Amino acid sequence: MPPALADHEQNRITARAIRRQAAQNPTAALSVGAVPPSRVEARYHAPSGETSVRALTASDKQRLFEGHALFGLLAPDDVDALLSHARFEHYPAGRLIFAKGSPGRSMMALLAGSVRIGSTASNGREVVLAILNAGEIFGEMALLDGGERTADATAMSDCDLLVVDQRDFIPFLKSRSDLCIEFLRLLTQRLRRTDELVETALCERLDSRLARALVQLASDKPPFEVRVSQLELSSIVGAARENVNKQLRAWQRAGLLELGKRMIVIPDLRALEALI
Repeated sequence: MPPALADHEQNRITARAIRRQAAQNPTAALSVGAVPPSRVEARYHAPSGETSVRALTASDKQRLFEGHALFGLLAPDDVDALLSHARFEHYPAGRLIFAKGSPGRSMMALLAGSVRIGSTASNGREVVLAILNAGEIFGEMALLDGGERTADATAMSDCDLLVVDQRDFIPFLKSRSDLCIEFLRLLTQRLRRTDELVETALCERLDSRLARALVQLASDKPPFEVRVSQLELSSIVGAARENVNKQLRAWQRAGLLELGKRMIVIPDLRALEALI
């Protein structure tokens, strides 16, 4: 079995195991898949090896949230208040962060790396709903309503997360009306993304869907890079991997992109945007 398919199958098996455990013992399911943070910078760690938020300096804390869509709005005192209840977690590439159907009792801010949000259908086919990069939050839906996770979250690369539990975040949010408005804006953006996903899957041709996905996933600065496998990309656009590969090869021959292992480089992003 190719490595990408083997990883995909392992994620599915792990997700099923966590769902079974969540049904039998919801409390125990929270700890499955979590690993001790090992890649967060050394100054974040206490001598015991566990992450210590208190070890951060004032400038460290400010840089931590700089440019973050939600937490970047916080003043230094607010950052201290939030971090007093938060913890760091590290997940290596391929590790399941949480599974669909497990209890949703925390929200994550992605500090480094990328996360795939998806769901596996009864026939075993995975549908990728979103790929998140540093600066984005996830897990907020279940955190707000106390319900179950609506999708699987998997680390696509080594990820550093800031985790805030529901019991700590909700009171904090209630005290900040400006953050409530910003939170609603972020949720609205997620809803718009979902609407666009459904619309493009039903109405657009494969080349347009694929070009749109690559533009959305590309890094902000040249060289524009998309770090995703063709299997994951096919799940995002809702097409067979063979058809996605055929289109990518055609674009490579035309000079629109360069293909590598889990990497697509786009020399001219505007040229690809013109295909949407």
